[in-house]
Amino acid sequence: QVELVESGGGLVQAGGSLRLSCAASGLTFSAYRMGWFRQAPGQEREFVAAITGYGATTHYSDSVKGRFTTSRDNAKNSVYLQMSSLKPEDTAVYYCVAKGTPFMNGDYKSLREYNYWGQGTQVTVSS
Repeated sequence: QVELVESGGGLVQAGGSLRLSCAASGLTFSAYRMGWFRQAPGQEREFVAAITGYGATTHYSDSVKGRFTTSRDNAKNSVYLQMSSLKPEDTAVYYCVAKGTPFMNGDYKSLREYNYWGQGTQVTVSS
């Protein structure tokens, strides 16, 4: 079965950086659009970033654009989220997601779009 496992979360000071990784198994990785969502305490889960099957196209939420970068290594079945200039409001559980199309079609910002979710990794940014 499909499994997504995130790693790399932790505690960081404001202005710092973290790199999240997501290792995927049980799927033909390049055939899947990958993405990241996050959920802060008391808030709804929100879109962060998405990347097409071969990494040619990426999209970001306005709140992270210019600070976060998503990339993928299809040879390693992995997707990454490089987070820089972190702010306390970035504190959340970050989830890796997969959609069974390599393209950026449909409503890629909607959590309902995605077939598979990881367990999440906690990111805490202190002020």
